[in-house]
Amino acid sequence: MHDPIVYNIFLIFAGAALLATVALFTRQSMLVSYILVGVLFGPWGLGLIEEPEAISAAAHMGVIFLLFLLGLNLHPQKLLGQLGRAVPVTLLSSLLFAAVGGGVALAFGFGARESLVIAAACIFSSTIIGLKLLPTTQLHHQRTGEVIISVLLLQDLIAIVILLLLQAVGTGDALWWDIAVLMMGLPVLVIVAWLGARYVMVPLFSRFDTIQEYMFLLTIGWCLGMAQMSALLGLSQEIGAFIGGIALAASPVSTFIAESLKPLRDFFLVMFFFALGATFDLGMVGEVLPAAAVLATLLLLVKPVAFGLLLQRAGEEQLLAREVGVRLGQVSEFSLFIVILALESELISRGASYTVQLATLLTFIVSSYVIMLNYPTPIAVSDRLRRD
Repeated sequence: MHDPIVYNIFLIFAGAALLATVALFTRQSMLVSYILVGVLFGPWGLGLIEEPEAISAAAHMGVIFLLFLLGLNLHPQKLLGQLGRAVPVTLLSSLLFAAVGGGVALAFGFGARESLVIAAACIFSSTIIGLKLLPTTQLHHQRTGEVIISVLLLQDLIAIVILLLLQAVGTGDALWWDIAVLMMGLPVLVIVAWLGARYVMVPLFSRFDTIQEYMFLLTIGWCLGMAQMSALLGLSQEIGAFIGGIALAASPVSTFIAESLKPLRDFFLVMFFFALGATFDLGMVGEVLPAAAVLATLLLLVKPVAFGLLLQRAGEEQLLAREVGVRLGQVSEFSLFIVILALESELISRGASYTVQLATLLTFIVSSYVIMLNYPTPIAVSDRLRRD
């Protein structure tokens, strides 16, 4: 009798290593290979892993660590200045992408309520694709990262409001109270993070900086503690981890922390992409493929152009604005959360939910190829474009 945890992890990483090897030899995207392993081994493929939802829950840790590490590279003053410039870009682009998604949904015969949910799901770009494929060691890409993070952070706030709205509609709870809690929770989280970093974390780092194991444990505890506090305040765990990282950005050990957590981040991100493939019902592909293909194609075409033009109008350089547009040219993991919650609340049909899920997977695959073939990334197949 085998241990199911060890068995599942073996399948995920042995399969990912095998397909990643094939991907590298054939000059393909490694991220796509992780998704394909999930499709192959999941319940709708060979059925070797029967409960991918448990893996998906664990894989969420990768997103939390990703946002925490990004926060470590951002000084608070720089982030605040960039957020102000990103507000009109994020709001205008969100309206445009929602119009595209809603228009496609109506054109394929979905009802008004389902079209609104699909429109909301199309607003967001992927934090994982946008930032996992972004180098951090060059000045240009540090600036690119600041712009991307600003847009994604504002999108996350919009996503939280939409998720609260869906939950309120589904359960009949009072939405105004949830939004009030949300507005009060963010300042509280920022204050706690600043006080905790200044009076607890930094002194402890300074006192025991020679004991790397202790620093590792302290950092993990801080990251997950901030994520959990954020969830208790009505925010997302990702935002809590991100703010926790920003609070430590000025610490002299922030660079060491970032480097030490990268392997842990990558471990969980492989599981995240595997879970994306494993949880998708292949039996729905034939039913939703036409609408999903049109939706994915339009968003892949519209998002890079819209972001590029709006960022140029906001004062960014043309080349940087275009690169950011391409790196944000896909649909988001938040889109999956939105349609899954809407389906559980019986606000949309399985067809509407899987239309967005398939469109999201298609944009993940195509966008990762476009980025890896045209811009520097840490996992590029070309030596010329490989940067970390």
